[in-house]
Amino acid sequence: MVNNLESFKDIYPFDSHFFNLNPYKYHYIDEGEGEVLLFLHGNPTWSFYYRNLIQSFQNKYRCIAPDHIGCGFSDKPQNYNYTLSTHIDNLEQLVDSLGLKDITLVMHDWGGSIGMGLAVRQPKLIKRLVLFNTAAFLSLNIPFRIELCRKPVIGLLAIRCFNMFVGGVLRFGIKHKDILTEQVRSGYLLPYNTFKNRIGNLRFVQDIPMNSSVQSYSVLENIENNLNLFSKLPILITWGGKDFCFNGKFLDKWREIFPIAEIHVIDSAGHLVVEDSTKEVIERMRVFLGENKIY
Repeated sequence: MVNNLESFKDIYPFDSHFFNLNPYKYHYIDEGEGEVLLFLHGNPTWSFYYRNLIQSFQNKYRCIAPDHIGCGFSDKPQNYNYTLSTHIDNLEQLVDSLGLKDITLVMHDWGGSIGMGLAVRQPKLIKRLVLFNTAAFLSLNIPFRIELCRKPVIGLLAIRCFNMFVGGVLRFGIKHKDILTEQVRSGYLLPYNTFKNRIGNLRFVQDIPMNSSVQSYSVLENIENNLNLFSKLPILITWGGKDFCFNGKFLDKWREIFPIAEIHVIDSAGHLVVEDSTKEVIERMRVFLGENKIY
């Protein structure tokens, strides 16, 4: 486990909490009080991705942001069942242990499948949805460069040996390069600084359910089949229009599933839309939460 925050503590000024998954430590941020905003990151980011949102909303809301096992400051076991179902299990245990209810799910990338997996299991807990360039349904629409990383030898070399997955996301997922300061870049890279610490990055890619032979295929299929349970909830979708991975086809699918969702496309933003367009994302979310109160 990596645990060296000093180099960027000023931009990630949160206390670390660890939930015992026995024998593994599951890291999460828990800041503020009030209605629960549950921030779920994807691959290969971590709770650092949501740092600006947490700082903006922690004075009014309880902001919780876990690092999935294999990510961030959570443990990174080398022999572990890194599957969608396991990540949902871990999240559900954390939510139950903290007694969370009336939850607003805030989801990006793989966080969408994990978060909606929790929602399908415990729909009464969920009151609002906020989505950023994500999916929670089956799709064959995968970029060629990510498909290459699913191949055993190429994936091992590219992701674990040369850290090209994290580097690639930072290079291609952010369109406003001026915001990617050395400090911010270092923050994204720090948890994935060794071959061993990049195990989760590879396993997430290998777990993409492209066909029914992948263990997570049936899990994601079940999630997709139950998304209609949430179609009447307040839903905000803010989308980076220049995403090389979750492109317009994914957004069209969300429009089909959630036809009454509030949707904003930020044409100049990439996959890491929260990083690319922080101020607009925060303002859209602030208005949405204010107009769709739980109580």
